[in-house]
Amino acid sequence: MTPLPERPLVLLAVFAHPDDETFRCGGLLALLAERGVEVNILTATRGEAGSCGDPPLCEVEKLGEVRERELQCACGALGIKPPAFLDYSDGKLAEVDEEEAVAKIKAAVRELHPQILLTWPADGLSGHSDHKAVSRWTSRAFEEMEKDAQAPIALYHLAVSQSVASALNLTKLHAIPDEEISLTVDVMSVWKQKRTAMDCHRTQAGDSPILFAPEEKQRIFFGKEHFRRVRACGGDDFLFAE
Repeated sequence: MTPLPERPLVLLAVFAHPDDETFRCGGLLALLAERGVEVNILTATRGEAGSCGDPPLCEVEKLGEVRERELQCACGALGIKPPAFLDYSDGKLAEVDEEEAVAKIKAAVRELHPQILLTWPADGLSGHSDHKAVSRWTSRAFEEMEKDAQAPIALYHLAVSQSVASALNLTKLHAIPDEEISLTVDVMSVWKQKRTAMDCHRTQAGDSPILFAPEEKQRIFFGKEHFRRVRACGGDDFLFAE
């Protein structure tokens, strides 16, 4: 990755649940933080409808609190700022007042002044309704702010390339053709940080079978991260410059 210009650079990643920030883009976030980029995480829920682990690591009614701590742990491992929350209910983002949610994201943009927004793709990558809702809100916020003096420069989506999906037989993920990938980042230099961050999300480990695969396969899936630039409005896109 090439040196960054000497000026404040900010990325805002908008996700649905604790752990969204780590598994598909934790390496990039750690690399950017190492280079002085201010990395902000805005998470819509505390993941209280997820798994408590197998065997359970907490009581069901405590899961949101536990996953908030897991997210704080992961952000610390990646070297990025502590997370902020939108305080919506896990599993119910499709029911949220969209105007309200978009307004909250726009408020975060005006407060933080990010050049880059990062979120899930429109299909949620896995089809998860919460992921799709967050993607929709973030896209709307970007579009509605394009003429704003504080508008972000570019919007990126997480992605899985078709070649990686085919190599690992990942039939449940919505992969995209390799030629549609805008940015591929080798994150092996921060592999230990990313693994530590993934380990922070202890309650969710059982929902990611790839974590129990041989390390060679884990490195194929987690060792390189893929992104698609879906919108840009000019200016210095420090990710695309890579």
